[in-house]
Amino acid sequence: MNETIISGDIVASTSLSNKGKVKFEASLLELLADLDSKFGAYARVIKGDYVECYVPRTENALCVALVIKSFIKSIRFLLEDEKQARDKRIRFFNTYGIRLAIGFGELSRLNIDKGIIDGEAIYLSGRALSGQNTYNKEKVIIKNTLFFVSNLTELNDELDSMFALIDVLMSKATQKQSHVLFLKLMGNSEESIAKKLKVGQSTVNQHSTSVGWNAIEKAVKRFDQVIKVR
Repeated sequence: MNETIISGDIVASTSLSNKGKVKFEASLLELLADLDSKFGAYARVIKGDYVECYVPRTENALCVALVIKSFIKSIRFLLEDEKQARDKRIRFFNTYGIRLAIGFGELSRLNIDKGIIDGEAIYLSGRALSGQNTYNKEKVIIKNTLFFVSNLTELNDELDSMFALIDVLMSKATQKQSHVLFLKLMGNSEESIAKKLKVGQSTVNQHSTSVGWNAIEKAVKRFDQVIKVR
């Protein structure tokens, strides 16, 4: 039986100040709780900048990945000093947030209580990110931040262009647009989002349109349909 594992590598995490890292880690804990509550997903953070997430319903994997991506891009960090303000790496963090790979395959061992995840799915997602990390690299080059990997060539080919297009939309999303996207992916209506953010519903709709919500929603539904038959 095929399962889905999402692996994520924070982009340019060393660009964050100590204060920023503390805030970021606290925010991640909130995210993990949301993923459990909404999707029944088990997620953990490794070494402060690497995420692994088991999604029990495979059809939810893209939605969960985008929840993670939009949540991280919605976090606003203040530059504490002039030196950090000149650090180009912080721009990469604000633009891309996190690289994510969805691995689709079998799991040989899964024990949430003991924190054991082992098998093809996690190997696939991890390998997709290997060599892509930006840890302490002087020159950062980023081409893609969203991947789908499996041993099914036909499935990979079908989803590759979809993921590439979503990747472009996400890289262009602002902090406010990302926040609205996160809340919509979590199932909130525009009316409830407006109340939560204390803005007009027209503002929420504008952010939603600008981030490409209609295309993203269709992609999430299409992924659901494609994965269910595998």
